[in-house]
Amino acid sequence: MQHITVQQDGHVTRIELARPQQLNAINAQMHAELEAAFNAFAADDDQWLAVITGQGRAFCAGSDLKAVVAEGHRPYPAHGYAGLIERFDCDKPIIAAVNGLALGGGFEVALACDLIIAAESARFGLPEPRVGAVALGGGLHRLARQIGLKRAMGMILSAEPVDAREGERLGFVTQVVPDAELAAATERWVETILKGAPLSIRASKQAVMRGLDEQGVAAAMAAQESYPAFAAWRASDDAREGPTAFAEKRPPVWQGR
Repeated sequence: MQHITVQQDGHVTRIELARPQQLNAINAQMHAELEAAFNAFAADDDQWLAVITGQGRAFCAGSDLKAVVAEGHRPYPAHGYAGLIERFDCDKPIIAAVNGLALGGGFEVALACDLIIAAESARFGLPEPRVGAVALGGGLHRLARQIGLKRAMGMILSAEPVDAREGERLGFVTQVVPDAELAAATERWVETILKGAPLSIRASKQAVMRGLDEQGVAAAMAAQESYPAFAAWRASDDAREGPTAFAEKRPPVWQGR
C-alpha cells in the first residue's frame, strides 16, 4: 500500500488515508488500494467493524484533479469511488473519523459510512460545480435522503461547505468533538458497538438499509425475516449465547457465528 495504511486491531480494521501533502486526494492507485482494503475487511469474518480517517489536516479533499489531468480518467474499482460508495452488500458497520476537510468525493466517502464522528475543524461540502463537475459518488442521493430535500439542495446547489457543528445540526454528522478528542471519541463508539453481538449488529444494519427501500414500515417489518443477515443471526451461536450469558449473570462471549 502506497497511499493508505491498514491495520487490524482485534476485530477492528483501521484504514488511514495517507497522502497528507495532497490533502488525501484520491488518485487511481489509491482507489485500487481502498478497494483491496475494504474487500479484505468485508471477507474476513473475524473483522467486525472498520474505521476510516485521514492523515494531516484533511480527511479527504476528493479526487486528485492534477492526477486526472495528467493520467486521464480511469474507471473506478468494482465497488465504486474509493472502493466504498457502491459497497451496498457490506453489513458490517463502518465509522468515518473526520479529522479535517471532507470535500467532494471525500464527503461522499464519509456519507457512505454508518457514523460520522467529526473534529470541530472538519468541513463538509460538494464543490464539484465550482470546477464544472457533478458529484457522482452517491453524495447527491445520500445527502438528500439523510438530511431532507430542501436542506440538501441548499448545500448541493450553492456548493458551499458547512462546518462540523452545522453538519451535526443538519443531521449527517453523528457527533462533533474537539480536535484533540477525535481519536478517543471514535474509540468510545468502537468499544460500545463491539459490546453487541456482531451478527446482531449486521442484521440491524441490513434491516435498516433494506427497510428504507420497502413500501412503509409494515412492509419492512414483514420483509426483515427474509433478509440474509437476519437469517444468519437467527441461526447463530451468538443468538443463544446472549440469553445464556444474561441468565448466568456474566458478560457474553461473542464468536461472530
